[in-house]
Amino acid sequence: MIQRTSTLIAGLTLALLFVVSSACGSTARLIDPAGEAAVSVRAGQLIYICNQSSASVSIVDATTLELVETVDLTKFGVDKNAKPHHIAVEPDGSFWYVSLIGANRVFKLNRENELVGQAEFEAPGLLALHPTRDLLFVGRSMMAVNPPQRIGMITRSDMAIEEVDVFFPRPHAIVIDPRGEYVFVGSLAENRFLSYNIDTEAIELYNVDGPINTFVQFAISPDAHTLVVGGQMTGKVFIYDITRVPAIQLVETLDVKAAPWHPVFSPDNRYVYLGNKMANTISVIDMQTRKVAKLIEGEGISQPHGSALSADGRYLFVSNSNLPGGGQAMMKMMAPGGGGHDAHAGHAMEPEKEEPGTLVVIDTKTDEIVKVIPLNLYPSGMGTNAR
Repeated sequence: MIQRTSTLIAGLTLALLFVVSSACGSTARLIDPAGEAAVSVRAGQLIYICNQSSASVSIVDATTLELVETVDLTKFGVDKNAKPHHIAVEPDGSFWYVSLIGANRVFKLNRENELVGQAEFEAPGLLALHPTRDLLFVGRSMMAVNPPQRIGMITRSDMAIEEVDVFFPRPHAIVIDPRGEYVFVGSLAENRFLSYNIDTEAIELYNVDGPINTFVQFAISPDAHTLVVGGQMTGKVFIYDITRVPAIQLVETLDVKAAPWHPVFSPDNRYVYLGNKMANTISVIDMQTRKVAKLIEGEGISQPHGSALSADGRYLFVSNSNLPGGGQAMMKMMAPGGGGHDAHAGHAMEPEKEEPGTLVVIDTKTDEIVKVIPLNLYPSGMGTNAR
């Protein structure tokens, strides 16, 4: 079931890290106004956002709603086409992880944004952090047309990696249930997803009727009762009861605006928020009525991609790619049978001139946009040290 690749790139000594960091200037900390010392801004919850065309990560304080830092990943030995895509963060904020599509790496950085380890993995995409174990799971990028039919399982402490067979093409969507028992993985190319029992390695496959949906990403409710997943090509959201996983039950299929992207549950299990990538809107789904309760649109919402909530559920953060042409070339690239491959063919999808994207902050009490934060080029996936 598990193919062991024994890829351990993280065996770096602290002495070497210090030398490399000093030589490359890779600490990437804020400098205080007086310029006297490096200041680490790390109190409370932070939101990390990938800038996929800028090889950088923006960091926003979830309390002050201010951009506090931008980390230039090229300082760690990758080039400008590294394409950071998704982020996972330790609950205590001690480390964060970023997938680099173009560099075929998953980086591990510490609280001070210093590189402390990395794992090699072809075209890494979405990340899923285990809630209690020393594990990080990684799927394949949408930009990889024919990657291995395996996901990665990384030991976070030393960044050693194994690969798990999933038996279907283009495994992309990936999430771990809050109890830490099952990983769910979805295919971009087929109407199938699976549950993988971490203890027994048992796999259960689930088929979905109808045209190819292209499953983008899952979300699981905090009480571990419900799973949702969006279909890029059909504009549908599927709601499943997973209280008896591996036996699961489809309870509702909703039509939403075009290309439902990364969903996130509210802390009280009541709402699901997700961007509609090709409709420049954000859907608010009421999980009690199982209907779209609100459609949010306005300044800064342009191809919404990633989503995260503040720990108290008050603020919703949504990254916006803002690619010229409405991202049509990108959507063609990501569809089943689309052309191109990660770092190389990725240039085919990039317009001649990209404009900076945004992070939109929404007050969930009113569903109103309260702030638009300018970011770098092509904001994509994001993560936080709270939900």
